[in-house]
Amino acid sequence: MAPAEPAKRRRPKDKAAWAMRSASQQLEQLLGRPPESVSALKPADDGWEAVVEVLELERVPDTTSVMASYRVTLDKEGDLVAYERTRRYTRGQIDRRP
Repeated sequence: MAPAEPAKRRRPKDKAAWAMRSASQQLEQLLGRPPESVSALKPADDGWEAVVEVLELERVPDTTSVMASYRVTLDKEGDLVAYERTRRYTRGQIDRRP
């Protein structure tokens, strides 16, 4: 009988990529819209926090489409425990906040 392989340990980079995918996929399931990008990601004491950008209303020209930023909170297992829309803006808008 062959010895069991040790469980793979995720390197810090792998954990961040895994958290980004997890946040995006679970938010898409809840909203029914695919995320455009993850614009921020940081570890938290009890998991991860991400900011995910989502196309909410497609318009022509594309620069007038309505986008939204969502703050997503994941627990240590990668399960979404909270999300909230923090901002709505047009795709072509430049963020002028300091």
